[in-house]
Amino acid sequence: MSEPSGTTWPTAELGPLRRLRVIAATAKNPAVATRRYDVPPERLWEVVSDLEHELPQLLPGVRSFTPEAGAGGASGEAGAGGEAGAGGERGRFRAVAVSRIGHRETFEVLLAPGWCLMQSRVLLGAMAAEPEDGGTRFGFLSAFRLPGGGALRALRRPGAGVRGEALLDRLGARIAARER
Repeated sequence: MSEPSGTTWPTAELGPLRRLRVIAATAKNPAVATRRYDVPPERLWEVVSDLEHELPQLLPGVRSFTPEAGAGGASGEAGAGGEAGAGGERGRFRAVAVSRIGHRETFEVLLAPGWCLMQSRVLLGAMAAEPEDGGTRFGFLSAFRLPGGGALRALRRPGAGVRGEALLDRLGARIAARER
């Protein structure tokens, strides 16, 4: 960006995991879990970017996660069954999550290789992946977006670490299942 005086402002690009940490630092009531997997980033991202099929496998409270009709990727065209395109790139779209007890929540989703941000009126979720030591470091963030989220955080805190580790265990199992 150039100023009228001819000076330029410095810019900085944040990698997916740093972006996730910045969002977690500014979010109310975040829960973050990270883990390194011994698979290439493309293989891991192939699993997690398949939101429609894999989110219900990774998050026990989610029965379904379905892109809205006409929700397409960067080209604006919907893929068959709402699936992500090549490399997991979809761009921006809306999706409806249905919980195990039937609660419906609409999410605005930004999906790109190594990065996914999902926001509804009540919830914030993000996933990030980048290469690390011949494998991939993956991070998952969830947070409440409600003004009274502090009370929910107190209820959520006991066991949050265990739930995060369980999610990462399930992801490892899903990656292994796709390798077979």
